[in-house]
Amino acid sequence: MNLIADTAELAAACERLAGHPFVTVDTEFLRETTYYPKLCLIQLASPDEAVLVDPLAPGIDLAPFFALMSNEAVVKVFHAARQDLEIVWLLGRVLPKPLFDTQVAAMVCGYGDSVGYEQLANDLAKARIDKSSRFTDWSRRPLNDAQLVYAEADVTHLRDIYLALKADLDASGREAWVSEEMAVLTSPSTYEVKPENAWMRLKGRIRKPRELPLLMEIAAWREREAQTRDVPRQRVLKDDALIDIVQRGPQSTEALAELRSVPNGFERSRNGAEVLAAIERAAAIDPKTLPRLERERGRPTNGAVLDLLKVLLKAVSDAERVAPKIIATSDDLDAIASDDFSDVAALKGWRREVFGEKALALKNGRLSLRIERGRVLVG
Repeated sequence: MNLIADTAELAAACERLAGHPFVTVDTEFLRETTYYPKLCLIQLASPDEAVLVDPLAPGIDLAPFFALMSNEAVVKVFHAARQDLEIVWLLGRVLPKPLFDTQVAAMVCGYGDSVGYEQLANDLAKARIDKSSRFTDWSRRPLNDAQLVYAEADVTHLRDIYLALKADLDASGREAWVSEEMAVLTSPSTYEVKPENAWMRLKGRIRKPRELPLLMEIAAWREREAQTRDVPRQRVLKDDALIDIVQRGPQSTEALAELRSVPNGFERSRNGAEVLAAIERAAAIDPKTLPRLERERGRPTNGAVLDLLKVLLKAVSDAERVAPKIIATSDDLDAIASDDFSDVAALKGWRREVFGEKALALKNGRLSLRIERGRVLVG
């Protein structure tokens, strides 16, 4: 099996692939020891051929691949595309358009939440995936035949999956539902990680509003440090240690050293000094300039409404043969239970038509649910 390791050969392959209406795409990468993913293999397939590209080959220029990804005459088909697209964006500063994500399409077509490639290959391509190479080290060379066969299967079966899902969407008239999701996946803002927003991942772990400025400062510092050093953020400072610092607010090297969650010697390191500096900056922040933390959403206020909305979502998703997760998230439901004018996806576009209007009507007594022969019916 040929593994392209030369720019000229890559350019010729991409030119052939560009002559087809669609190509299937996958990547293999590692990021266990880095902040940014390390691209180790690119797999491409047209209806006629499959191509494997070695991005680690000395001197290879991936420009032909990025040009193919930018070619708007060719649909780029991925499964669970987000991490693959992040790599393409980071390395080539392009995002594949037009895009078709088979995981999203499968959710719209009723295959459940976050359906896996293996299941779709079995159901739609009548193929079984050999999982023996799933957790291989894709950065090691040479790649063996089993690895290459596994990698190729990720794009060859994807052709049949794509054609089957596209036919289903064409028949149901729901192509626009998928297109709305693709707009999010092809937006550069989806892949831009801003250190000043890093605190949002951890906001659920703070107990008091006064802890927010320190969380914002420490989380931003850690994110910048991880990006600069290209290491996982947990290698800079683990979440538990970060939260411990936020909640205890140590004011000195000695106080920082007393925290059991902080590594030995951290307080005497450059990182320790920078954490103490972040604590000083946090103390100077005007509370009036801080974002307002959402009050803890609790069942005492919205519990009954939330329960009804969950039942409605299940009934609608069953009736429409659509995965509940793609219609509304649990946060969407909670927001709707609290506010009829919430700025959530479930109250916009096709989701509002399918579910949002019914949710508001149910909440405000204009719609009822009933059970008939063991099924929940809306009416």
